[in-house]
Amino acid sequence: MSNATQDNSRNAANNGVSQNRFGASLESKAQIEDAAILASGSEEGELLNVYRLVPVAPPNDARWEKAPSMGEVVVAARTAGDARIVAAGRELDFLDIDALPGEDMTTAHASAFRDEKAYTVIEIEHGRSGLQRGVLEGMVRVDTIKPSQL
Repeated sequence: MSNATQDNSRNAANNGVSQNRFGASLESKAQIEDAAILASGSEEGELLNVYRLVPVAPPNDARWEKAPSMGEVVVAARTAGDARIVAAGRELDFLDIDALPGEDMTTAHASAFRDEKAYTVIEIEHGRSGLQRGVLEGMVRVDTIKPSQL
């Protein structure tokens, strides 16, 4: 149980409401921008691993209703978790086009590539040089989100 209070008084009730919004502060925005830059590419000479993302959920699984299967995808990434992020990063996001929910809402976390029950990640090569972080083989569709204005 938390002993946090709204007015710093020990016996005051805490209603748990704050005026803060996730990602709205200058510090949060700077951290998000720094993370995007770090995640966007690889440094020259960086050793990357090659991973295959393979769909493991059956074709009639409800997971494919929210995000269709893209089949097998091969990516160059730093770790298995990073491989999921690289593949998901190639998908279209609500923020990229005029589509709902838009306005500060990302769908990057809803990708099937990020769901361990939809896709498994298999390392096929370790510590390879001369690669650029990204998708090496396979097709990541970008037509999964439709614009609100046709």
